Amino acid sequence: MQTIKFGTDGWRAVIADDFTFENLERVALATARYFATHKKIRNGIVMGYDARFMSREFAEKSATVLANAGLKIKLADRVASTPMVSLLTKLDNAAGGIVITASHNPPQYNGFKIKGDYGGPAFPEMIVVVEKELARVMKLKKLPPQKFSFDQLVAKGRIVHIDMKKRYLDDLAGKLDLEFIKNSGLRIMYDTMYGAGQGVLEGTLPNVKQIHEEYNPSFAGTNPEPLAHNLGELMRRVPQEGYDCGLATDGDADRIGAVDEKGNFVDSHRIFSLLLKYLFTQKKMTGTVVKSFTLTQMVDKQCEKYGLPMIETAVGFKYICREMVQRDVLIGGEESGGLGVKGHIPERDGIFLGLMLCEMVAVRKKSLGALVQELMDEFGQHEYRRIDKHMTEREKVAVLAKYRKGVKEIGGYPVIGRKDTDGNKFFVKNGWVLVRASGTEPLVRFYAEGESTAMVDALLAAATKI
Repeated sequence: MQTIKFGTDGWRAVIADDFTFENLERVALATARYFATHKKIRNGIVMGYDARFMSREFAEKSATVLANAGLKIKLADRVASTPMVSLLTKLDNAAGGIVITASHNPPQYNGFKIKGDYGGPAFPEMIVVVEKELARVMKLKKLPPQKFSFDQLVAKGRIVHIDMKKRYLDDLAGKLDLEFIKNSGLRIMYDTMYGAGQGVLEGTLPNVKQIHEEYNPSFAGTNPEPLAHNLGELMRRVPQEGYDCGLATDGDADRIGAVDEKGNFVDSHRIFSLLLKYLFTQKKMTGTVVKSFTLTQMVDKQCEKYGLPMIETAVGFKYICREMVQRDVLIGGEESGGLGVKGHIPERDGIFLGLMLCEMVAVRKKSLGALVQELMDEFGQHEYRRIDKHMTEREKVAVLAKYRKGVKEIGGYPVIGRKDTDGNKFFVKNGWVLVRASGTEPLVRFYAEGESTAMVDALLAAATKI
C-alpha cells in the first residue's frame, strides 16, 4: 500500500514512521526519473536541508540516489533555507531544486520539497507526474542498487558542495538597502526559531540580535511556526530590551512573523498589507496582487483604493507562485506567513521580507506599531485568528460534512454569503469564517476575521463546537 502522498507543499511524514530512508529512496528515485528528461538537466539539481533531526543525512541519501541515476547535484555545504535553494535554482538555471524540510511542522516530522526551474514551488501538474513515477517505484519489489556511495560521488564530482549563504546575501544586498537599515540605527531582534535562518544575518547587520539560533532539532518543544503563541520570548524581550522590532522565521525560513516595539504580534495579514502599501505608495511599484483564500479582506480594500487588479487563489503558495511566473505580480501571499514580492523570486522568503519590513520602518521614520495603526485608521479595524483542531477521522468527516452542507448563522452572526474555493468560507457582516482540512497535518483548521477580537472569538467559539 502506498503511504507516500504529496500534500500542500511536498511530502511530509513522521520520522521513523513513514519518513524512513527506504521511503525517501523511493521518493528520490521517482523525482530523479521526473527530472531526467528536463531540458535544463545538464545544469543539475540544487539541494538543501534544514536544521531538523537527521536532515543532513536524509539529504545525502537523496543526493546519492539522484546522482546514481545520472543527475548532477549541487548540495548545500551546511543548513540552508528553502528560499536559498529556490534562488540558487533560478540563478544557476538548474532543472529544479529539492529541500529536505518539514517547514513549520512539529519536530517529529521531516519532508521533501520540490522546486521548479523558475525558483519556486513545483506546480500541481509537476507533482502529479512525480506521483505517477512514485506509483511505479512503489511496485518494485527491490530498488536498483546504488552503484556508488555518497563519498565516491563527491570524489567523482557528481555531487558538488556549494556555499548558498554568501550568494543569497549578495543577492539580497542588490535588492534591499541594507546600508540604509544599518545607518538608521534600527535595533532588530531576530528569532530563528532554531530553524534554517540561524547564522544567516550574522555579520550582515551589526544591530541585529539573533536568538534561538543554536542547533536544537526538537525546537525546544515549540513548533517552528512564527505565530503569537510560539513567540512568547520574542514578544517579551523586544520591549524589555529596547528593540524597535522583532522578526521571526519558521523551520525553513520561508515564512515571516513580526513583533512591534511594544511586544505586540504583527501577523502575516498585517505584514502583507504593510508591504503592499509600502511598495505602491513609497516605491511607486504596480502590478497584480495575489492573495490566498485565507488572507485578510483589507487587501481587497487596498486594491480597490490603489486601482490594482487582484486575484484570489486556493491555499498553497504553489498557486500564488504560478501567477507570479505567468504575470506581472506586485505581491502575492497567504495567511500562514508566506509572501513573495516583485523583483525577487516567485517564492516565500522570510528573511528577505523581514528585512524589507525593517527598510520600510527606516524609510517611513515611524515605528512598526504606528504603521500598523495607520493601516487600521485608513482601512478599518481587522482582527484575525486561526484555531487548529486535532480530531478523530469520524469527527473530521462530520465537521467537514456539516459545513459543506452549510450554516445559516455562526455565533449569532447571520451568514450573508459563501465561497468554496478551498474549504467552506462563510461571510457575515464585517467578517468571515473558513473551515478546511489541513493539507500537511491530520487536523481541521478554523479561520475567522472580524472588526474586533471579541467578534473573532465569538465566531471561532461557535465554529469549533463539534
